[in-house]
Amino acid sequence: MSEKRVVMVVDMQQGVFETPRHQREQCVSRINQLTKAADTVIFIQHTEAGGLEEGSEGFALLPEVEQPAGAFYVTKTACDSFYNTGLAALLREQDINAFVICGCATDYCVDATIKNGVSRGYHITVAEDAHTTANRPAAQAQILINHHNDVWRNFIAPLNPPKVKFTETILENWKAN
Repeated sequence: MSEKRVVMVVDMQQGVFETPRHQREQCVSRINQLTKAADTVIFIQHTEAGGLEEGSEGFALLPEVEQPAGAFYVTKTACDSFYNTGLAALLREQDINAFVICGCATDYCVDATIKNGVSRGYHITVAEDAHTTANRPAAQAQILINHHNDVWRNFIAPLNPPKVKFTETILENWKAN
């Protein structure tokens, strides 16, 4: 039997997107393609004072992000989705050791979660065209996205490097299995 098709979607929340994000529509479209094809979907949502309080409009996922029935939800308070959350316990309970990651923000929460997840032994595939960020003072969003895809593609983690693949390739691989 093939491995579960698991997608982890990070911080695709209304309050997060009050700051314009690079290619929002394309990113959401690819995320929706992945979640439709997945067996298990985990939404990660950031909470903090100033508009991202749990239950607030800002905390809610973007209305265009499709939420499949049976999806799981994990709330976090730090960039790293594993830090002081129930994510590791959820993955253990669901017998998940590999997942595709996508979402926002490339250079903060997505990056921190990937690096911590790899260190914990999870097999992670980054959907290289399904994560986004904002323009920053030091670099434009597209440069940050390209840079992080390159970092993850070349990340040194003997026996468990992250994989970086286009959404279309991930979906094709899933169909083949």
